[in-house]
Amino acid sequence: MRAAPPTFRLRNGSRSTLLRSLSPAPVSSSQRSATVSRLLHLRAVAVVRLRDAETVLPVVEALAKGGVRAVEITMTVPDALGQIARVRETFGDDVLLGVGSVLDADTATRAVEAGATYVVTPVFKPEIVAAAHAANAAAMPGAFTPTECIAAHDAGADVVKVFPADVLGMPFFKAVLAPMPHLRLMPTGGVTLDNAGDWLRAGAVAVGVGNALLDPAAVAARRFDVLTENARRLVNNLG
Repeated sequence: MRAAPPTFRLRNGSRSTLLRSLSPAPVSSSQRSATVSRLLHLRAVAVVRLRDAETVLPVVEALAKGGVRAVEITMTVPDALGQIARVRETFGDDVLLGVGSVLDADTATRAVEAGATYVVTPVFKPEIVAAAHAANAAAMPGAFTPTECIAAHDAGADVVKVFPADVLGMPFFKAVLAPMPHLRLMPTGGVTLDNAGDWLRAGAVAVGVGNALLDPAAVAARRFDVLTENARRLVNNLG
């Protein structure tokens, strides 16, 4: 019999009690290493890009119930830093929390201060990697070519996000990893509930999953149970 999904208790009694001024404890260097290890173990990152900030907490809860516990709150979400702080306060270490769509070093620093433990970018900027590491958070910069992948790695990237991966396809991973097997690559874009495991078999260490997991119609209808089932399908497909 399948075990019942975990129940997440809201801290301080209510979601509305979180103060905007709340500042989590800084991430330690050992925690950065633990973040990377846990990410490689979980193997899937939910890319949370929502128009309504009020749906962030129930979406994260639904995903965690389904087994997807690495969550990237993108900076395109309204009040993104506030939402990161709320997710951190609500779920604590039950969720591996990161920030995505980061385009500058200052945003990376502020996101870590709000509670993010890893920083994901759509492009490679060495200064963002440096800012994440200065705050003892993991850095996952975006890259599109073999040259960008190795440059990101050489700059200290903990994982290189290959984006948009659907343009490049799985053969790209096998081709790049043949001469550079030390790279840790994570595709984002084109990853579905049914092909996530294929990306791993092509050489990816983890996958980033967006709309395939966070069905926009289900979110709009507040059918968060659909997201939980999607998360279970994804985890099962990872093998």
